[in-house]
Formats: sequence, C-alpha cells, structure tokens
Amino acid sequence: MVTNTSRQERKSSRATFLPFSPPDISEEEIEAVVDTLRSSWITTGPKTKLFETEFADYLGAQSALALNSCTSGLHLALLALDIGPGDEVITTPVTFCASVNVIEHVGATPILADVSPDSLTIDPARVAEAITPRTKALLPVHLGGHPADMRPILDLARQHNLRIIEDAAHALPAAYEGQRIGTISDLTAFSFYATKNLTTAEGGMLTGGPDLVERARVLSLHGMNRDAWKRYSAEGSWYYEVVAPGYKYNMTDIQASIGRIQLKRLDAMQTRRQQIVARYHAAFSQYPELQIPTVRANAQSALHLYILRLNLDRLTINRADFIKELGARNIGSSVHFIPVHLHPYYRDKYAWQPDDFPVAYVEYQRMLSIPLNSSLTDEDVEDVISAVVAIVERFRR
Repeated sequence: MVTNTSRQERKSSRATFLPFSPPDISEEEIEAVVDTLRSSWITTGPKTKLFETEFADYLGAQSALALNSCTSGLHLALLALDIGPGDEVITTPVTFCASVNVIEHVGATPILADVSPDSLTIDPARVAEAITPRTKALLPVHLGGHPADMRPILDLARQHNLRIIEDAAHALPAAYEGQRIGTISDLTAFSFYATKNLTTAEGGMLTGGPDLVERARVLSLHGMNRDAWKRYSAEGSWYYEVVAPGYKYNMTDIQASIGRIQLKRLDAMQTRRQQIVARYHAAFSQYPELQIPTVRANAQSALHLYILRLNLDRLTINRADFIKELGARNIGSSVHFIPVHLHPYYRDKYAWQPDDFPVAYVEYQRMLSIPLNSSLTDEDVEDVISAVVAIVERFRR
C-alpha cells in the first residue's frame, strides 16, 4: 500500500500528461481494420450486420441497429415512436446536450426533471410531477454508467401510456435489477465514441423491438427500403424505393470491424475498470473532503466515469481551481456535465433559472471526472491518486 507520505513525494514525478480517457485499442482492432480495407467492402455491409447480431446477442436484446452515433440513435428513436410537434419528452438536466437537442430536432418540447442526489440520475418523483397530458415519452439517462432507477419509471410509463427511450451512451455494459441495459424499454441508444467503454471512434447502436428498430433502419439510410449492401452485393438488386425522408446515419464496416473486436474484449476491459475503481474507492474514501460515486444495490454500473464530488466546505479552493491543480500535475480531468438549463439556448428559450433544478445545479458545482479507462497502468492510477490526495492535503480547511 502506498502511504500518503510516498504519494506526496511522487506528486510531481509525472513527466507526461495523462489524458482523461484515451481509447483502449489493441493490435487486433488494427488488424481487423486492415482486413476490411483490403476487402471489397468498407461502408455499411456484412461486418456491420455481424456487429449488430453479436451486439444484440451480448445484451440479449431483440434487435440492434448500428449507427454513426448515439445522437442519431436517440433521434431515430423519437421518430420511430412518432414523437413530434406538440409532444413533451421528460429528461434530465444532468446530461450531454445531445439528449435534449434531439427532442428539439423533432419539434417536441424538452421537459426537465431534477436528479437524485446519490446517483445523479433522473429522480422518478420529479418525473411524476412533470407529466402532463402532452407528455409522450420519458428519456432517462444512465449517467457515468450508473443506471437510472428504471422500475418506477416503467411504472409511470404504464400508468400514463408513455414510451421510454434510454440514453445509454455511458451504460455498456450496465444492468438494472439483473437485466442488461438495452433490453428493458422501447428503445435504447448506445455510444461508441472514442472515450466510451467500447469504441468504434465514432458510432452507436440502437436496440429494441424488431418493428421499431426496422422503422429506424429505414430512416437511418435516406428512407430507402433496401440497405446499400443489399443493393450492391451479389444477392442484391439495383431497385429501391424511398418510403420516408430519411437521414444518413449508417455505420461503416471499418467502424464495425473495430467494434466487433472491442465487443470480444469488453468483459476483460470491464474487469480492468473494476480494479481501477476499487483502488480509487480505497484511496479517496479516507478523505472527508471527497465524495466517491454511489452505486445502488439494485444496479450494476458500467463504470464509464469516476465522478468525484468535492465537499467544498472542507476545501479552500473551488472546483475550477481543483481542475487547474490536476492539470499542473499532468492529470487530465473533465466535468460531466454542465446542466442543460445553464446553456444559453435552453436557458433563454425556456426561461430556466439555475435554481429551477436545485440538485443538478448544486452538484454540478462540485463534481469532476478523473481518468478512468481500461488502458490505465497501475502507475497511471497511482499518479491520479497521488495528485488528488496532494491537492486535498494542500487545500483542506
């Protein structure tokens, strides 16, 4: 065990910057990409189809659609459920702007419901208060990998005849009450962005019932009733019909070739994340200046983020200065997220005030995310711990 004294001695020993969340790419992914590049098919084709099938099998989902982003998955989910002008969709203020942007894209109205203080996911009690006759869907976000409290959300959906779209950008692989995220509600969107537990550089996946996923599939490629690979492959036909004014949201075989290997490695990468989180918990739980992440007993977190919350009444610096101190020690960090209602577009359009969602606003001011990814070495992890501890001990009240 490394003592506080030895950590203090090592605090300035890191010579290079540790990025917040670099991708974990092995030679196997590189070889898979090269194999695709040497093939006759690099856009949406057979490897994308295999990735969809393997991903659905991994989760136990009914059907899956590979896309160019989680954002496009959320957009298509809203469209597939016929959500549009005049409808309201309830979601959380503590999320990336994409979760709310897509509601605006379809002409619906985003309604925010505050978060629970422990998990920072949407509070079902606040959701219940926000439901009106115009509410059409609920869009919970699984923050940092921790699932939202889905049981009461499902109950509310049944009571009010609402649809549920899960933003699972952070939630692969997560579970709620023993059931994998991606198998619970109408539609679930995952992200494979470069920082995610499974990456395809850019990309995403939509899971759900076959009928809804098939409707999203048509919309994902210009509204055509045939996929490109079916039209141009040996068994395909040149003929197609446009049945809806669709979009260009498809994943390529280059991306899918990365994703298939990442999926094979996912359990091993998760084991490494668990080891890192255990070390963080052991180190930081000793300090009353810090609040470590909560994991509820009925949830299995994907451990996408490690969100520390600063007990600012015990420190002489604020969150911004804490982040600067980490940077000075060559440790990258981030904040997840600036609440939606603080962004100028949403603040001005809906006349939201910071205190309209008090839990989100207060917790935002004291949260920061420190490096957590499966490529971190033991030395990297110790450097992060040393830096955080050094800052706490220097600036404690």
